[in-house]
Amino acid sequence: MIKTDVIIVGGGPVGCVLAERISSVLNLKCIIIEKRNHIAGNCYDEKNSKGLLYHKYGPHYLRFKSTKIFNYLSKFTKWISGEYIVKSSFDNKLYPIPINLDTLEMFFNQKFKSKKDAENFINTKKVKIKNPKNSEEFILSKLGREIYEKFYKNYTIKQWGIHPKKLSKEITGRLPIRYNRNPYYVKEKMRLMPKKGYTSMFNKMINNKNIKLKLNTDFYKIKNKISFKHFMIYTGEPDRYFNFKYGKLNWRSLDFKFNTYKKSKIQKCVQYNYPNNYKFTRSVEIKHVTKQKSKYTIISKEFPKSKGDPYYPISDKRNRIMYKKYEKLIIREKKKNIYFEGRLAKYKYFNTDEVIENALTLFNQIRVKYKNI
Repeated sequence: MIKTDVIIVGGGPVGCVLAERISSVLNLKCIIIEKRNHIAGNCYDEKNSKGLLYHKYGPHYLRFKSTKIFNYLSKFTKWISGEYIVKSSFDNKLYPIPINLDTLEMFFNQKFKSKKDAENFINTKKVKIKNPKNSEEFILSKLGREIYEKFYKNYTIKQWGIHPKKLSKEITGRLPIRYNRNPYYVKEKMRLMPKKGYTSMFNKMINNKNIKLKLNTDFYKIKNKISFKHFMIYTGEPDRYFNFKYGKLNWRSLDFKFNTYKKSKIQKCVQYNYPNNYKFTRSVEIKHVTKQKSKYTIISKEFPKSKGDPYYPISDKRNRIMYKKYEKLIIREKKKNIYFEGRLAKYKYFNTDEVIENALTLFNQIRVKYKNI
């Protein structure tokens, strides 16, 4: 039997942040159990044979709403700017995403004198839906059918494998609609990337004598051989933890295809979305963001699928009802000093900065409870 103060299941951002805080502030010994052969979760990046740093599980970028998360992460990395620009590719044109004034002018082939002028025009396109109940109704009520059909409908079906009518309005509602010319994917002014990559940052984070890391280790194969003195953090899927008591939660997974080219750059920006063509949803040339100097570049293409590693929780009625049942069990586990945190554990999509903030919030709650350790 392996005994430790704290067990942390999962070596992604949540697991690494909590391990660092628990080991350095509470001076407790932690074991991180990670089934993959690396830490950093889906933020993991590595170099290919040409020395190009790339994001193995799709592009990740950090935006900061406040200095709190920035100051914390700055202990473990220096920064470069992360100017993430996205275009939607169809009809031989590249349209800015999220939808902004430039998008509207290109798509409708007309100039708008002001924000109000554009809003008035879009008001004539909107479908009158008082209380949108799903992703389709949300976009129809905000932008009208023409934009919905070209930018959202097919991309959503390809990405989720489900018609937008069956997805919650939060799915398409995550993307802002702008009546300005801001070209950046996110609105926050602090848009940054770790200078040496995410893996380097998280490695520094858990470089502590109180932290032991067990890679290539399935928690469920050793859970009867390991015990904790104080508490456990679980960042995996909740349905598996409870032995699928209420059924299996559905996830959307991804396949990635990477190609290296002997060119400085190929795309005009980091990401192209393909709503209406091809089986892949987007192509990413991360070099636009990492700012590496090389005569080579690498482009990834993402192919959504229904089976594989869990990436995105599917927010339809069935899964929302099922997760609510698991959530009641999660609350009971807290009384046993077992805490669920992260995108998988909470069956909810979070941005990278959000999962880190949530981890720090959980630590502050734990810190109060265990202040006399």
